[in-house]
Amino acid sequence: MTTTASKPTAGSASSAPRSNSSTGGPSKSSMGVGKTVYGIIRSIPTWVLWVFVILWTTPTLSLFLNSFRDRDAQQTTAFWTLFNGNLDGLTVENYQGVLTAEVAGGLWNALLNSFAIAIPATIIPIAIAAFAAYAFAWIEFKGREWLFIFTVSLLAIPNQVALVPLLQLYTNGAHITLPGYDKTITLLPDINLAGNTSAVWLAHTAFAMPFAIFLIHNYISTLPKDVFEAARIDGADHFSIFIRLVLPLSVPVLAAFAIFQFLWTFNDYLIAVSFLGSNASEWPATVWMASLAGQFGDEEHLLTAGAFILAFVPLLVFFSLQRYFVRGILAGAVKG
Repeated sequence: MTTTASKPTAGSASSAPRSNSSTGGPSKSSMGVGKTVYGIIRSIPTWVLWVFVILWTTPTLSLFLNSFRDRDAQQTTAFWTLFNGNLDGLTVENYQGVLTAEVAGGLWNALLNSFAIAIPATIIPIAIAAFAAYAFAWIEFKGREWLFIFTVSLLAIPNQVALVPLLQLYTNGAHITLPGYDKTITLLPDINLAGNTSAVWLAHTAFAMPFAIFLIHNYISTLPKDVFEAARIDGADHFSIFIRLVLPLSVPVLAAFAIFQFLWTFNDYLIAVSFLGSNASEWPATVWMASLAGQFGDEEHLLTAGAFILAFVPLLVFFSLQRYFVRGILAGAVKG
């Protein structure tokens, strides 16, 4: 006597599909929401994006047009009245006033101070961070991973919280008194750097180091391992590998960081004014430009023209190195 197995019905447990939640995967509802949001973003028309572009550039356009208007025109009418044919107050005296101002030695002295800050604050972090990034990427030593994590975690610390301690360090040095021994040990002597340009670029160098190491490390770590092994077989040491192989191959990321760092330091105001204070002869262009407004702000109309004069140097640096910009920013994003 034979028995025939009954055919499972549509409602039986064996024919029911398994739930995604039992396997730990995303549920269909969550995937559906994600696809919906993604579809909405992709369906945004191009003209909407152009509207955002116009809104983003409107303040810059306002600044540019107002740089050719005198003080009364800037204070009484909006910049868009120029499009209605209201050409009252048009002048180039704002630019003449900025170029010929004698405050704190003039514009050219301020620009020299800016270069004296930006150039060392760009070159020194690159030189130090490139060595450190190579060590983190290709040299095995004890505690390498934890030291790299500690270095990168410094990115989370706001620079502003270190300004006052650094200013005290530059002015009074660093001293520690041993409890119970009534003895003071000098960790750093009184170097009296406050008010000097060197204090500013030293601060920028310290603040830039974590990001520089992180960015350059991500690029160097993706270089082909076979190249390093072949160099070691030929008898090259780490210094030779770094100078002859790593540096030539790392030009894109070094240039990308140079763009970032130069723009940050050249356009900086807060760090410069914190460390230079009232030493007007050492003011960079940003601090000097802010002083043009006068004690009571009666010359604030010059700031619009000054902003575009100062923007010329960063734009020149950016466009001259822009071919390296994207390549350097994408460093380490894809590993082959």
